[in-house]
Amino acid sequence: MPLFEGTQQQYYGSQSFTTSAAQAAGGADAGEYVLTFPNNDTLQNTLGTMPINSSDFNVTVNNVATSNYTYNATTYTVTLNSPVSAGVAVLITIINPDLGNYQFISLPTIVNNFMISYVGSDKIIPRTKRSNVAFHAQRAIQELSYDTFKSIKSQEIELPPNLKMPLPHDYVNYVKVCYVDNAGVEKLLYPTRKTGNPTALLQDGAYSYTYNSDGDLAIASDSTTWSRFQNSSNSNSESDTDNYRNTEEDFNLVEGRRFGLEPEMAQSNGVFYIDEQKGYIHFSSSLSGKLISLKYISDGLATDDEMVVHKFAEEAVYKHIAYAIASTHTSVAPTYIPLLKKERFAATRKAKLRLSNLKIEELTQVMRGKSKQIKH
Repeated sequence: MPLFEGTQQQYYGSQSFTTSAAQAAGGADAGEYVLTFPNNDTLQNTLGTMPINSSDFNVTVNNVATSNYTYNATTYTVTLNSPVSAGVAVLITIINPDLGNYQFISLPTIVNNFMISYVGSDKIIPRTKRSNVAFHAQRAIQELSYDTFKSIKSQEIELPPNLKMPLPHDYVNYVKVCYVDNAGVEKLLYPTRKTGNPTALLQDGAYSYTYNSDGDLAIASDSTTWSRFQNSSNSNSESDTDNYRNTEEDFNLVEGRRFGLEPEMAQSNGVFYIDEQKGYIHFSSSLSGKLISLKYISDGLATDDEMVVHKFAEEAVYKHIAYAIASTHTSVAPTYIPLLKKERFAATRKAKLRLSNLKIEELTQVMRGKSKQIKH
């Protein structure tokens, strides 16, 4: 039995029907079209299952879009509210099909496969609960997301005047932060170590700390350090480069005194710093109103749709689960634990090599630059 279920047309997000006989408008004899997208790992839309409501797809009748239909979310049936002649072609298209999902395998399938292959009276793990397998499977996905899986996500916003960008809910670490110019080119931004947003304690006129009704220290929402950094921009008539250099005095190139210049400071794109405690990315004032792009690492457990495993790393997840259960379960023979630990390490290394996505032609093209002569 093949792993791929459904048709190629369904995979690309559409299903077509041809009316064999004339149908009346509405009622039991109206034109009813049942969506049969397989509800499995190989054919899913962005919702992860069948379309839930009519906003997930479009309907066209003889290449003409229509909204005159009724959708039954229980039976996945689309009923046209106007008469349909014989031979009419009806096309139902999912708005955002989940293309490329065949390379992944879902968490429930991982758990089912593990229970079948590893758990049993004559298996390595004599007995364990499905809930234990599910827990360790999620832990495996989380650990492998940091440095093995392709777990990089991205966000793009227009930076507001307050120069703050909220951290995503599933943020773990950033890959790169940049702004996008008018040509769509990403300009890399660098983190700054020259400023920050420390906790600002409120003081009275005698410089003594003030307290709230609970006896805790009174704290301002933003520090004076951040306020000064935020308000250090010049007028809009000045160029971004001058604006940025005045914002960051230490980054001024100073003609004739460039010895010891730090390369990360020899740029005028702008800088940022991340306030992990308050959950914001702060940017220099020259970036106000610009398009900011954030690429970051996710833990892979934010939503049900994200808890998937690339097939190159499927075996590594099984080995993570097996070792985790064996090392915490008394029913597993202790002699198996060192073996499973070695197998986990080997499977993880193999998955990392498979997912590294190195292409010999691309490497060759990059390495050709090493043969260039640098003239002094």
